[in-house]
Amino acid sequence: MSVMDLHRYSIYAYILMTGFLVFVLYYYIIYLYRSEKKGEKDFEKYGSLALNDELEDKPLEKNDKSKEK
Repeated sequence: MSVMDLHRYSIYAYILMTGFLVFVLYYYIIYLYRSEKKGEKDFEKYGSLALNDELEDKPLEKNDKSKEK
């Protein structure tokens, strides 16, 4: 196997990985759009999370998995 063959395979791998990552990104964007459209999640309320991150601030969602002992 020559250096040119390895270079060619690395180019093929780069193109394949880039295509796969673009596919995953678009699938994730469509998932976010559909879940917000159906009303399953409201992602706009997470926009102010960076501003309201103090310990005294009200949580965004109630945690149903709370550990009560």
